[in-house]
Amino acid sequence: MNILVCISQAPDTTSRIAFADGDTTFDSNGVQYIVNPYDEWYALVRAIELKEQQGGSVTTLTVGGADCDPIIRKALAIGADDAIRIDVDPKDSMQVARLIAEQASQETYDLILCGKETIDHNGSVVPAMVAELMDLPFVALATSLEVEGSLAKLSREATGGEEMVEVSLPLVASAAKGMAEQRIPN
Repeated sequence: MNILVCISQAPDTTSRIAFADGDTTFDSNGVQYIVNPYDEWYALVRAIELKEQQGGSVTTLTVGGADCDPIIRKALAIGADDAIRIDVDPKDSMQVARLIAEQASQETYDLILCGKETIDHNGSVVPAMVAELMDLPFVALATSLEVEGSLAKLSREATGGEEMVEVSLPLVASAAKGMAEQRIPN
């Protein structure tokens, strides 16, 4: 199984946040960055678990500059096999989704996983845009994922309960709490 996991950097929630230019621009001075928790704890860890169960490989994809290298190294330390960084300063969600879709289209991935959102923007739109751009099925806010052959079984919270979904691979999914348990890097 060939899995692509989209990871992004986000400010550590313990960092002191400040703004400049009359409170219109984020001041990144002194801000510590981490792997976005939804990308790391749920999407990346579940991809690694699937690789361990079924074989294959996990590749991470990051859109950003060289300042993203520490989060890429952490993803590799957790268990990703390979990493790709698209060296662009992302301006908006559509640009990020297009770059991811273009890169992902160059390989054959059975599964593309993203965190449900980034903790700094909370948009939840990139995974859906990637799926649309690649003409792939999309499951949002998945809390569990099992793969049997070419079929993925996912669950997600729904009003009044839980919804179970079965989708043929390849697909794009956004991972939410419950998808996996956090791992500590080696």
